[in-house]
Amino acid sequence: MTKIPLVDLAAAHAEVAEEVEAGFKRIIAETAFIGGAEVAAFEQEYAAFSGLPHCVGVANGTDALELALRAVGVGPGTEVILPANTFIATAEAVARAGARIVLVDCDPRTCLIDVEAALAAVTPATRAIAPVHLYGQLAPVEQLRAGLAGRDVAIVEDAAQSQGATRHGRAAGTDGIAATSFYPGKNLGAYGDAGAVVTASAELATTVRTLGSHGGLKKYTHDLIGVNSRLDGLQAVVLRAKLTRLAGWNDRRRAAAARYDELLAGLADVVRPVTLDGNEHVWHIYCIRVPRRDEVLAKLNAAGVGAAIHYPVPVHRTGAFAELGGSFPHAEKAGPEILSLPIYPQITPDQQERVAEALTDALR
Repeated sequence: MTKIPLVDLAAAHAEVAEEVEAGFKRIIAETAFIGGAEVAAFEQEYAAFSGLPHCVGVANGTDALELALRAVGVGPGTEVILPANTFIATAEAVARAGARIVLVDCDPRTCLIDVEAALAAVTPATRAIAPVHLYGQLAPVEQLRAGLAGRDVAIVEDAAQSQGATRHGRAAGTDGIAATSFYPGKNLGAYGDAGAVVTASAELATTVRTLGSHGGLKKYTHDLIGVNSRLDGLQAVVLRAKLTRLAGWNDRRRAAAARYDELLAGLADVVRPVTLDGNEHVWHIYCIRVPRRDEVLAKLNAAGVGAAIHYPVPVHRTGAFAELGGSFPHAEKAGPEILSLPIYPQITPDQQERVAEALTDALR
């Protein structure tokens, strides 16, 4: 029986193959490997897609988050608040910027950041809160913003999983700054590592671009201590080809998520994902919660279903950040229960029915 992958990158490539081949030939002929017209065009197009005036392409999503944090003043002597249940890159970016990580718990229904806990954790040293737009829907940033009124605390959004998502009609970064990843498996994925920062602020965009280009915008001019983190022309070709299809692909993901909701409705042991009111979800991940998760996952994989886990270990339980300590009951409870089912624009109803059947068998 044919396996059902977690993400079908080959199917996505088939839809853009001719454009990518032509674009690669163009880049090679022009030797426009770093920066160039393709990168500039993609930045303009992704900014427009995001409803924002500025996009700065960088080498990967972790760099994007670090540079966004540094642009708002995060550094030694400051603190950044983030949820315990996130990919380790969120914490790595804060550590690389030299700031102290402050973890808070998540909402038990959505696994998004607990707003009340985040606001309660603010101290005079807090420079930013980094909500993570997990699984494809935006965290309630407007609630954070309201709670931070009058305080000099930035909101730096980790939007690595939410390309095209909105909350009350507003995209990530609308009122501040957001970082995203174009890792191949994302809704908008490159053919290697890539990322971007989007913002409404020309000043912040300039700072990010400066930091990512060795601290200067002119050759051999270095105004800041920067890094080498730039989007390359070949990745820009891929991203431009896929971006024209992203809205349609996200629609197909929504249809697939709705189909899963129907197929799994009768399974009492399955907790289906919850979408917050006001959110336009893009379903980067369809994450359920089940008992005996590891056993269920093994049975699904044995049946040819490419299910996976995002993310099994909260940040404070990793070896890298064990010194943070703390107790975050909702994140700790979710870790052993969460299970990601295959979802991508090209998934078929028959494939989803097979997933549901295999899940039913695995739960027996």
